[in-house]
Amino acid sequence: MTINYKDYIASVPDFPEPGIIYRDISPLMADGKAYAAATDELVAYAKDKQVEMVVGPEARGFIVGCPVAYKLGVGFAPARKKGKLPRPTVSASYNLEYGSETLYLHKDAVKPGQRVLVVDDLLATGGTISATISLVEKLGGIVVGTAFIVELEDLHGRDKLKGYDMMTLTTYKGA
Repeated sequence: MTINYKDYIASVPDFPEPGIIYRDISPLMADGKAYAAATDELVAYAKDKQVEMVVGPEARGFIVGCPVAYKLGVGFAPARKKGKLPRPTVSASYNLEYGSETLYLHKDAVKPGQRVLVVDDLLATGGTISATISLVEKLGGIVVGTAFIVELEDLHGRDKLKGYDMMTLTTYKGA
């Protein structure tokens, strides 16, 4: 089944601030066939990578990563914001267009040498995914791929992921 994912992504102008067009995957998630198709395509990308763990950043990385991990028959580890994980963690900070943020991963979430797929709903500037990759690598994991539903090409997040295999289901250029 071929799907035009843009048909299921809402473009919301001036959110979260003026001049930003927010690409909302909520309509995609609300449509069972589209959500399943997106999940299946991400799983197909990961199949030959011998993935042993999926890691996704808060919060939409959970929505995308959990069904992918389930279909691959592997575990999922959430990269969370401060104060959300109860056991010892590692951390990585990154810059946003409007500030900075820090992500945390449990110290036992990824085992040394474990093959990890990093997923999120959207690749924009690459800061969140770069921080997530840093967390995986601090724990000795091997990032074998990165996968996204949406890529915002004009923000050049791909440039921060040089050296990592990557796939996206759909891209946006400009508005």
